[in-house]
Amino acid sequence: MRQLLLIFLAGGCGSLMRYSVAGWAQRLSSGTFPTGTLVVNTFGCAAIGFLTPLLTGPVLVRAEYRLAVLVGLLGGFTTFSSFGWETVSLAEDGQRWLALANVLASNLFGLTAAWLAARLATAFYGP
Repeated sequence: MRQLLLIFLAGGCGSLMRYSVAGWAQRLSSGTFPTGTLVVNTFGCAAIGFLTPLLTGPVLVRAEYRLAVLVGLLGGFTTFSSFGWETVSLAEDGQRWLALANVLASNLFGLTAAWLAARLATAFYGP
């Protein structure tokens, strides 16, 4: 029960972080392209890529705290559901090139960020 409560609380914090960071990034870009979601997804992928090897290897933490961070906080923070909806909306609004750009950029940046962050964590803290 404690584990579920921690995931629940961390998920709420992650959602508030997503709202703040995505809004800030979108205001900076002031365009139609969903920059806020792209920034959140890229950062979220980098964070999980860095923290997973760290929290399961050299810095061992109790399972419920690790799950609170990886599942709760980052699960609440990343916005793949928003990504899907915004991409479909762009396509339905006749902006198919922006929809395609969003799919390509989100996947390229997110996967690259996760890979690079995992390599960085391993380089700093070991396998």
